[in-house]
Amino acid sequence: MRKLPGTLVRDYASLALLAALSGPASAAWQLEGSKTLAMHTREGSTVPIGTVTFVPEGDHYRFSLKLDASRFTDYFLSMKEFKCLESPAEIQCHVPYPYTNPGTVKSDDFAWLEHALLFLFKAPRDFGARLWNGVYYRMEIADDGIVGTPQAIDLNLISAPPNDPSTPPFGPAERSDIAPDSRWFSGLSIR
Repeated sequence: MRKLPGTLVRDYASLALLAALSGPASAAWQLEGSKTLAMHTREGSTVPIGTVTFVPEGDHYRFSLKLDASRFTDYFLSMKEFKCLESPAEIQCHVPYPYTNPGTVKSDDFAWLEHALLFLFKAPRDFGARLWNGVYYRMEIADDGIVGTPQAIDLNLISAPPNDPSTPPFGPAERSDIAPDSRWFSGLSIR
């Protein structure tokens, strides 16, 4: 058996070490296919609540949202049925956007997906839906998926159809930042 020169052995060893440390080749997170939608609590728990599927379509992506009904509890609030997530401190109810919209996103514009994931919150002891207690999850792409940060909105804004149905009604001026961890569900992710 022939011996390799010392420098060549060190070079092969360096390459082998580099390959071992870097692990398998991984691609950057892609805005395509079926992804898990999860809510995150301020205590650090993750609650998967459904899936979002992205399909490329020209310069944007069409999305479809499928919530896992087994994760939600039905509440009848203010004469309407809501699908709600329960916690000891707070109940968050999904408020489906009621008007026709394109159902598309771009890698730098998630407005219609954000509108598909509107919520309202209430304390367990509160009676009825308080639409001014709306939660909007502002979304951004991260290295491993999409992250949503809660903002406050007044859902009464969508009690009537928008003047321009092609423009999402909850723009930056209609949303306000909230204190970190002021909501039980402190964020969401799509991964």
